[in-house]
Amino acid sequence: MKPNVLFITLDQWRGDCLSAAGHPVVQTPHLDRLAAEGTRFTQHYAQAAPCGPSRASLLAGMYLHTHRSSWNGTPLDARFTNVALEARKAGYGPLLYGYTDTTVDPRVVAPDDPRLSSYESVLDGFKLAQLLDADYRPWFDWLAEHGYDMSEPSRYLRPDGDHPDADGRGKTWAPTPYESEHTETAFITERVIEDIDASDGPFFIHASYIRPHPPFTVPAPYHDMYDPDAVPVPVGHRYDEAAAPHPFHAAAMEWEWSAADPNEAEVRQLRATYYGMMTEVDAQMGRLMQALEDRDLSENTIVIVTSDHGEMLGDHHLISKLGYWDESFHIPLIVRAPGAVHGGVFDGFTENVDVMPTLLELIDVDVPAQCQGRSLRPFLDGESPADWRTAVHWEFDFRMMARSFDIPLELANLVVHRTATEKYVHFGCLPPLFFDLRSDPDQLANLADDPSRASDVLNAAQSLLSWRQATAEQILTTKIATPTGMRNLHQPPGLAGDWRSFV
Repeated sequence: MKPNVLFITLDQWRGDCLSAAGHPVVQTPHLDRLAAEGTRFTQHYAQAAPCGPSRASLLAGMYLHTHRSSWNGTPLDARFTNVALEARKAGYGPLLYGYTDTTVDPRVVAPDDPRLSSYESVLDGFKLAQLLDADYRPWFDWLAEHGYDMSEPSRYLRPDGDHPDADGRGKTWAPTPYESEHTETAFITERVIEDIDASDGPFFIHASYIRPHPPFTVPAPYHDMYDPDAVPVPVGHRYDEAAAPHPFHAAAMEWEWSAADPNEAEVRQLRATYYGMMTEVDAQMGRLMQALEDRDLSENTIVIVTSDHGEMLGDHHLISKLGYWDESFHIPLIVRAPGAVHGGVFDGFTENVDVMPTLLELIDVDVPAQCQGRSLRPFLDGESPADWRTAVHWEFDFRMMARSFDIPLELANLVVHRTATEKYVHFGCLPPLFFDLRSDPDQLANLADDPSRASDVLNAAQSLLSWRQATAEQILTTKIATPTGMRNLHQPPGLAGDWRSFV
């Protein structure tokens, strides 16, 4: 019997923000339980930011430099397959709840196709079961059905400014004007459960939740669940010190990612609110897992929970997601699969490009050649491959801000090579960065120009180049025409005895 698939993304969820991961404040009991029933990958990273390019990597299994959908609104090449199209080969009808932040390839649609004016179209292969994009209209309509006054819908996207206890508590402290059972997260969860009940066969559900993506606001009791004085202090220099000297960091603090309020108390409240948003989402994850259990579906359902990227949350004086910082790219990954080990924890490096091959292997579908990650199935079975990666990589294309540096669009990008002990950041247009993570885990001291570390910097740059060479597109390059037909270099028998006849 084919397994069900519940593939969940929680937008903008930092990888350190699970109580199972040892976070000192945030409480995520339901995700912790899921992790205890499956495998948690502690050093999991997204390949890009913001949402659009990251989801292209997640859903197509490719690095940014191969899929080239570099920003929200950059089209995704129609020639690439994706996890939904591949799942259809196994007989699934993949359903989408939420969004995939995809822009259609303009070469395969009419010039007036409405999808060309949006970065929130639906990825090919998914059937849209419930849209919830940036305008929140379906959720607003749902609130109206529950008796809320919708004369000013935007008020439900911000804290209640008239709350009597809000004075002196920070801009994000006040609760929302709606109840906790009526959040965007609750809305999507309800729709998913309704369709699970209506399903007459194995389902494939991609539940793409918007939270804890901003706006930073959450209903009671979550708005006041965490004491801002108890949250971890933001990483970085003191607020009264000068901006970091690296030009990218200095420019980032001038863009929209700059922390809106340099007041430390305000940033602490922002963090406390974000943690409350996470616990609200966690409660709905508990509701969803309980629904599977109540319907005797847990034992035959693959559950994958991850995110598209993290959140700076005031670290390095920044909010949102960008650049080369771990806070923006370190994200959670939990996988629970039928027959897999319980309570597994893998501390090695994994990436979002691994999710598609993992899921396809779990549903017995061949992994297409375009996938650049590796299946995590061995770890789910309690095994550890000896040749697993020792570094993780991500990219950030900032051509939208190229004018800030007066550089060509093609040079406005960066790529990160991160090991357990070192981190190297290569820019197309700016000086590199190098951090020693053993002595400087917060990555505050750039050693790229330190003569004593020159060999380390060179080795990291060479390793990055080797990775880039190894991750060029491989869709056709492993195939070769022979007198006996098309052969694949990856599959036996090899071409060791006949390749010379082709040169």
